[in-house]
Amino acid sequence: MRRFFRITLLAVLSTITISGFAQQEKNLAERLGYPKDSKLLIIHADDMGLSHSTNMAVMKAMDSKSITTGSVMVPCPWFPEIADYVKNHPGLDVGIHLTLTAEWKYYQWGGVLPSDQIASLLDKNQHMYASVEELGKNAKPEDVEKEMRAQIERAISYGIQPTHLDNHMGSLLVNPEYIRIYIKLSKEYRLPILMPAMYYGMMPAGVKEAMGSGMIMVDNLFMLEPGMIKGDWSAPYLAAIAAMKPGLNEMIVHLSVDNDEMKAIATGHEDYGAAWRQKDLDLVMSKPFKKALADNHIVLITWRQIRDLMNGSQK
Repeated sequence: MRRFFRITLLAVLSTITISGFAQQEKNLAERLGYPKDSKLLIIHADDMGLSHSTNMAVMKAMDSKSITTGSVMVPCPWFPEIADYVKNHPGLDVGIHLTLTAEWKYYQWGGVLPSDQIASLLDKNQHMYASVEELGKNAKPEDVEKEMRAQIERAISYGIQPTHLDNHMGSLLVNPEYIRIYIKLSKEYRLPILMPAMYYGMMPAGVKEAMGSGMIMVDNLFMLEPGMIKGDWSAPYLAAIAAMKPGLNEMIVHLSVDNDEMKAIATGHEDYGAAWRQKDLDLVMSKPFKKALADNHIVLITWRQIRDLMNGSQK
């Protein structure tokens, strides 16, 4: 009899273990309610709040559902306009584009906090540094944390309910301590962060441990770079869609209206400048782009879905 109960108990425990393992084996697509081999894609607009022309373009793209998400640059002068739009359009998927650099020649900004509280983040003119390299050489981690936290809190105070965190110009990747802060704020505010899987292998062991096993990373990240442009603007984007693999993909676009304001901001900065951003806007709203998504069976998702999954709102 004891032997019978022992065998029965082992069988039950084995079933439970296998069942639990199967649950753990579900990939992100399945956990979100899609087929296992789904090609999930977030179409993400960077730099919301950069300028009025940027805001106009992003609003147009969001209203037409040509993008699925975007993120706001809180220190920029036109942040209040885009924050008001987000507040008055509940359900939009908007995160915080944590901003520690100001790359334009004449169009500059400082931090959200007073300059004496974040002195190491600012140059002699009290503006953020123009390059990631300068930031990495000068910025103290404690100042980075204070400013990033202040940007999140300011966005929330304006009525934005952020769905994720990402980072302007990838500046946090310049220093492992900055990445630790990024992860810390992700956990504190219960928000997913943009973390491409390709960067994970390059990180020090301590940073990997800080990330933990529950962090959802982007399997494939696509952002147009100058070297990819060889004629038709849409070609690199359409090629990226055709080559897209199952898993979590993100495509970053930079949107603005090509007008006098954006031309002035982008003086001496053709890459990601006024014409570039207008072309990106035209692209995401074009029929060929949307047809390519449909033809390649791309499943468009948002960071909100990932946030809710991370926080247990979805089963």
